[in-house]
Amino acid sequence: MACVASTDTVMIAPFDAAQRYRLSPEVALRPEPFGALAYHFGNRRLCFLKVPELVDVVRGLGGHSSARDAVSGLPEKRRHACLRALASLAAAEVIVPDVAGSAEQP
Repeated sequence: MACVASTDTVMIAPFDAAQRYRLSPEVALRPEPFGALAYHFGNRRLCFLKVPELVDVVRGLGGHSSARDAVSGLPEKRRHACLRALASLAAAEVIVPDVAGSAEQP
């Protein structure tokens, strides 16, 4: 495990909207009037999800074949902004690639 002063480099795969993602099991979402707070217990990051529709997308990611599919129900003008937000959440490890393919789960 790397510490704050470590020179170890951790490589995070770039966000790919065509890939399936899910909420990291190390993350807790707390509903707020503006959207939600996402706290990652592993890296201790706190992220603000400032739009309720983004919270819905994040919660439902595992039920879709891709991140792009997860935002397909949003108005077209909001999809790009939501994909950018998902890319930021992936960089913060709030959402992670779903290699197990949990789309069958409710």
